[in-house]
Formats: sequence, structure tokens, C-alpha cells
Amino acid sequence: MSDFSAKILDASRAAVRTVFGIDPDDRQLMVETPKDPKMGDYSTSVAMRLAKVLHKSPMEIAAPIVEELKKTLPEARSIEAVKPGFINFRIAEASLSDCINKVIEAGYQYGHNETGKGERILVEWVSANPTGDLHCGHARNAAWGDSICRLLEASGYDTLREYYINDAGNQIVMLGESLISRYFEHFGKSYPLPEDGYHAQDIIDIANDIAEHDGEKWLEADPKERLEYFKKEGVRRELAKIQKDLDLYGVHFDSWMHETFFYEHDSERIRKVLERMKDMGLTYEKDGALWFRSTEYGDDKDRVLRKSDGTLSYLTPDIANHVYKVERGYPKLVDLWGADHHSYVTRMQCALTALGYPKGTLEVDLIQMVRMVEDGKEVKMSKRTGNAITLRELCEDVGTDAARWFFVSKDVATHMDFDMKLARTKDNNNPVYYAQYAYSRMHSILHNPDIPAYTPTDDYGRLTDPKELQIMKLINEFPAEVANAAAIRKPNKITEYILNLVKIYHSYYNSCKVNNPDDPELTNERLGLVKAASITLKNALDLIGVSAPEKM
Repeated sequence: MSDFSAKILDASRAAVRTVFGIDPDDRQLMVETPKDPKMGDYSTSVAMRLAKVLHKSPMEIAAPIVEELKKTLPEARSIEAVKPGFINFRIAEASLSDCINKVIEAGYQYGHNETGKGERILVEWVSANPTGDLHCGHARNAAWGDSICRLLEASGYDTLREYYINDAGNQIVMLGESLISRYFEHFGKSYPLPEDGYHAQDIIDIANDIAEHDGEKWLEADPKERLEYFKKEGVRRELAKIQKDLDLYGVHFDSWMHETFFYEHDSERIRKVLERMKDMGLTYEKDGALWFRSTEYGDDKDRVLRKSDGTLSYLTPDIANHVYKVERGYPKLVDLWGADHHSYVTRMQCALTALGYPKGTLEVDLIQMVRMVEDGKEVKMSKRTGNAITLRELCEDVGTDAARWFFVSKDVATHMDFDMKLARTKDNNNPVYYAQYAYSRMHSILHNPDIPAYTPTDDYGRLTDPKELQIMKLINEFPAEVANAAAIRKPNKITEYILNLVKIYHSYYNSCKVNNPDDPELTNERLGLVKAASITLKNALDLIGVSAPEKM
């Protein structure tokens, strides 16, 4: 909610209280932005929502509310009741233009707010197994999670960015065995490649590199020692590659939490969690296995924690991991998982609830599938390698900015077609190009040597063009847009905001002259508006990890 929305809401509530002696609830009193700008800047339907309560027609209710609001809302240029009972508000030009100096003074901090102050939140995302390259599904997850964190940080939340490394379990054994097989192959020796092993080129490359560095020393080594070495070396090298690709993508983490941490270093965290669950009566033994009574907490069946052969299920270290997150001082946890983990969400939330943590401690955003499309046809394989398109190849093909924009612009709760041809396009049909071009236009005006440099002023009374008023209204709303997008974890709301802003700006650029040599006062005021718009746009782009190029 923007400052103006909040002021209108408070003033409207007070007016209803004064006129009718009642206090409307949040369902009765809402402030919205009309779809048609001709209807005003803001609107409320409170009169229609109170009709049944007050036993009057909406217009009878609206009329005295309007008269009261005119006394108490000086920011409004006009307030009027229109059939069937809406109350519409137009903000005074002077109130709108107040934002220009606020933006210029705040600079890159404009849009930052304190709606999340005092709240600590740990966001875990990507967390791909260190057994191969990041692909396009990971790219969607990475862009969305990073943008969420940027929004949370800009809104005052104490945010920890975490990557959970699944470096234990059968997939790591298969990684080690696959590397050993390729290592033996390098020396012309035979070693079976596991059926469930990894066959990608990066496994061959890593094995060859180890062979060239270590020589033949592992051919006759103790099998257990050899497997441990290739497991650890494989994880190390794959993880280094993942980190390098994420750096290219503009995604950074504060914490890299290893699954093996919960098994090693005498931490005994898994044992302690299992003992805690036992003491709380949450587990039982059956058929030689240890079970969690998850059905008592909303799951569709009880879950195995320790199998009959003594090995742990995937759920057990995951419970320990989430308990440890809370123990580190983060009472709010957010995970971004693939859509195929849908059933896993319930059991993890059940475990935390059973252990006594409040409901809502863990929230999970599920990332739906993405199809890479070109000329209307799905593209599954890289033209260069013949394998699945990796994050790095996508960035090299369409550019990091386009990749991030396209992935963030559509809610991850829906399936997505990524149009690779459109993402490469360098014209206004490509939304990221359209947005960046607006910024480069702003920059070119502000740095044009033929236009006098902007000088600070407190008076923007000449900015009365409807497009100027629309731009100022959008600039005013930016901090509220950031706060809202952070609260609901929807970075796509920022891409929508950006497109609204640049659409109006492009139209303004084409219809109004910023530089008016015969009218330096108007020129300076318009330069102030452009400067404020450029700061807002750059900050908005940064929140989704997209650059603001000065020249295009």
C-alpha cells in the first residue's frame, strides 16, 4: 500500500466513524487503483459495502463521507462520489511531485522500507545435487529465490541466503563410482559404469583432470579409500562449477550447508533429533525400522526415519537440517523446491509441528516446470553439446539479464514456456530490452551536454502533463510495491511495475520535450522528474538482478 493509499484508508475510516459512528473492517474498507485513469488515482467502494449495514443507498452513504474527507485529506485535489457508489480520489500535483526530491535524496536506497524490520528469515533455494551442471529448471529457481531475497533485504528483513548441499547418500556414491569408471577408462582400463551413474561430459572431464593430476595412483588403491576420494573430489569440483555459474547469474549465498555436517564432526545432530522425537512419543519401531507418527499431524501415512538395514531415510537429515535452521535464530523458514516435491512439503511441515514449532514456521514455494521454446517448438537439448541446456549456456545464448527477467516475470506456481528467440531479440517486443531502453533514454537526457544540468529545486508546479502525473504516481508507489512483493514473495510484481513505469515513460518521451531552451524552469523540473524516474527504474531492475545499461 502506497503512502497515498494508506492516508486515504485512514482518512476514510475516520470519516465513516465521524459520520456514521461505526468502524469499518478491512473487508468493508479497501483502497484500490482504478483500471481507468479517468476515474481518478485511487478509489474506495466502502459506501457500497456498508449499504446493508446502514440500510441506505450507496450514494446516500458516499455523499457525507466525501464532504468529511474534503476537510481531512489535503493531499487530494478532488474527491467525488460516482454511481453506483464509488468514492474516487485525485491526488494534488504538489503532493505527487513531493516524491521527486525524496527519490533523488535517497538514491539507490529509494524503495527500501522497514516493513520487515525485526523479522529473521532463512531462505533456502537452488540446492541442486552436486552431481552435474545447473540446468534451466535450476535457473528458474535461482532467479526467483535471489529476487525474493533482494526484496526481503530491501524491506528490512534480516535474511540469510542458504544453499543446502546434498553431499551424502546414494547419489554421491554413484558420482564417485562414475568418476572412477571414467578415470579407469582414461588409462584404458575397465571399471563398470553404474547403471544409475552419471554419463554427462562433465564427469569425463573431471575424471580426465584427476588422471592428469594424480596419475595412476588410484588404479591399485584401496577401494574404500579410492571411493571416498572420488566422492569428495567430485563434490568439490561440481560445487565449484555450480558456484561459478551462479556468480555469472548474479546469485550469491551467505551460507553453504552440507548434508554431511549432520553426520560428521561429532555434531550428533541427527541422533539428538531422533532422541528428542522418541522422548516426545513421536516415533515407534516396526519391522526393524523406526517410524515417525506423521499421520497424527496431517500426513497421509507414517514415514520411515531409519530403515531396517540401519540407513536413514532422506527425511531424517532434512528434519535435523530444518531444526538447526531454527536453532540458529531463524523462526521463519522458506524453501524453494521443485514441483515434484509436492508431497514432501506436508511431511516436513508435519515434522516441525510435531516437534513443537508453530505452524507456518516453514513455508515452501514450489517451482513449476519450464519448457525452453524456439519458433513454437520445445528445445530440450543444447545445439552445441547435445545435452540438456545448462544455466551457463543459457546465459551465453540469451544473456543473463534476459534469462533472469523471463524467469522472474511469471509466477513460479504456473508452468512456463521460455521463448528463447524472443529473449535474444533486441527490440521493444522483448520486455527486458524495452525496460532497459527506457533507462538508457533517461540517462542520455540527463547526460546530454546540450541540456543544462539539473539543479535542485523545491518547486515542480509546472509538471502538469497527465503523463508526468502518472509517472509521479508510480514513483510514489514504488516503496509500497517493494514491501508488498516481499511480503507475498512475488518478484513478478516488480516486473509488472517496471513495465507500467517504462510504458508511460516511453510515451512521455515521445510526446513531451524535456529540453525547452526558451523555458529553463520547465526544463529543470522535467530533468528532476527524469532523474527520479531513472533512479526508481534502476532500483527496480536491481531487485530482480537485471542491469540498467547507460547505452544501448
